[in-house]
Amino acid sequence: MEAKGKIVVSACLLGENCKYNGGNNYDPRVAEFIRGREVIPVCPEVLSGMGVPRKPIEIVNGTVRDVDGRDVDGIIRQAVAQILAQLQGEPIECAVLKSRSPTCGVLQVHDGTFSGRLIDGTGVLAQALMDGGYRVLDAEALPEKQTK
Repeated sequence: MEAKGKIVVSACLLGENCKYNGGNNYDPRVAEFIRGREVIPVCPEVLSGMGVPRKPIEIVNGTVRDVDGRDVDGIIRQAVAQILAQLQGEPIECAVLKSRSPTCGVLQVHDGTFSGRLIDGTGVLAQALMDGGYRVLDAEALPEKQTK
């Protein structure tokens, strides 16, 4: 199979310890999907300077805030803009992003109450990529590895 372009991937899905709690979301489906491909790992939260570990963030009434109510929308959107600038001119086949994340969620995000409740919605990076014409996939929608 000939590679068509690079794949943008949420860094946590690749095993990078960049989650708010210092862990990762390594996903073997993602590892299989990107095997042999050139990957551009991204984490808007880390790029924004929020650090690891960090306070959880959610989208609250359209603004990204941390669990203490601090407005982090500007730094998140600046990080997203940096990622989009990095992708300019690159042959991008698609982006595979972490489900339910306030930045990377494709189909759902947390509802902004920090209660664990999910709503239909899109994270800041996922929306920016879609608005930019990129194909964006939810990592959990990737097929399980097929056995022959």
